Amino acid sequence: MSISTFDMFKIGIGPSSSHTVGPMRAAAQFAREVLEDELTGPRVADVAVDLYGSLAATGEGHGTLDAVVMGLEGADPEDVDPIAGRERVARIEADGGLLLNGTLEVGLRPSRIALHPLTFLPQHPNGMTFVALDARGEEVLRRTMFSVGGGFVVDEADMDRSIAEVTAEGQGRTVFTTGDELLAVCEDRGISVSEAMLLRERQWRSDEEIRSAALAIWHTMSDCIERGIRTPGVLPGGLEVNRRAAAWYDALSAEDPVRLPMNAFEWVSLAALAVNEENAAGGRVVTAPTNGAAGIIPAVLHFATTYIEGVDPDEIAVRFLLTAGAIGSLYKEHASISGAEVGCQGEVGSACSMAAAALCEAMGGKPAQVENAAEIAMEHNLGLTCDPVGGLVQVPCIERNAMAAVKAITAARFALRGTGEHFVSLDTVIETMRRTGADMSERYKETAMGGLAVTAVPVSVPDC
Repeated sequence: MSISTFDMFKIGIGPSSSHTVGPMRAAAQFAREVLEDELTGPRVADVAVDLYGSLAATGEGHGTLDAVVMGLEGADPEDVDPIAGRERVARIEADGGLLLNGTLEVGLRPSRIALHPLTFLPQHPNGMTFVALDARGEEVLRRTMFSVGGGFVVDEADMDRSIAEVTAEGQGRTVFTTGDELLAVCEDRGISVSEAMLLRERQWRSDEEIRSAALAIWHTMSDCIERGIRTPGVLPGGLEVNRRAAAWYDALSAEDPVRLPMNAFEWVSLAALAVNEENAAGGRVVTAPTNGAAGIIPAVLHFATTYIEGVDPDEIAVRFLLTAGAIGSLYKEHASISGAEVGCQGEVGSACSMAAAALCEAMGGKPAQVENAAEIAMEHNLGLTCDPVGGLVQVPCIERNAMAAVKAITAARFALRGTGEHFVSLDTVIETMRRTGADMSERYKETAMGGLAVTAVPVSVPDC
């Protein structure tokens, strides 16, 4: 099945899609399965959880332990209250009483989740194992799952399959699997990239449902920006990082009350900061396509709806998200959007590429120019490491989103000035990103064992 726009954009909570949203979903899925099974359900008395590789290395800073506990109780990232959820986890740590799938009390507490930061399961760096135990402590059921980026969760048995088993049934050539195929679909039918993605989305939803879902995503992004620019204070986690978006908003509003074009990049940067500060604080964000890169697409879409004149902002938002979803699906299917797998080029790089393509179309770009914008943006993010200081999605992650949002706008402008002809194709740059990630040391892939994570705050780093 093809990847949908609404697979790429999911409402959840911070600070990480692969380390918070994915594990919560996996834990909830396990809890449902084990209790709903007629054979295993009556035998379950307790559960055990093991986290491996990157999930274990940065689990504390990325909220993974809290997410697992909330998921085991049946919470869903889209509608869980992040504040109440974490308060509930704190009570479970102090007093016990975890309710598996909201019904069966078991003895697991967050501190009893086993962490194996130097053990990387062969299928993916973000591995986790859930074990159901009977009253004698014997194993009833075991599930190993992988959080493969962007909130996607894959069972161990499915890890040898493509993330999207693309089918063209009933859609002819409108179901594309590569950038070249996407351009061919657009050329053959005389349609835009967003219209090609719309044809794919119609496999699952009506046009009205697609529009409604896209606007719900945009409104959640807008709400996140608004909360970010209204909330001062210090981010949690111990680094004592000050939230800057609120003070920046006040100062910029006083200087530029009508949002002059000359200050557009400052407003874009502010929007990205606002979203990523909300994400770092564990607030509600849209995975776009990951939480670590959640500020780029909202900031560039905010730019588009603010500065493109003569077009309904809702119309811009729908086309923008469909175009971004089309490009994002190519990265997900042929490379990765997981920082633990390919570094931050897979998170910030993919988001920058998606945003550049979407803005290019929103500004009137032809499909070849849209593909060119996506390629330019990724070409200049190749090799970007994921090196969160303290294992927190704060430094350098927050500023990195602001920088990438500006880079996306620049890439779109470059492409619009051209004809669409260019030397490196989007498919080539996606494959290059995949290979670069494979060559990258594990220290630079969301383990907090290399880069700024150890030079900004020196720590003793074990051999990987």
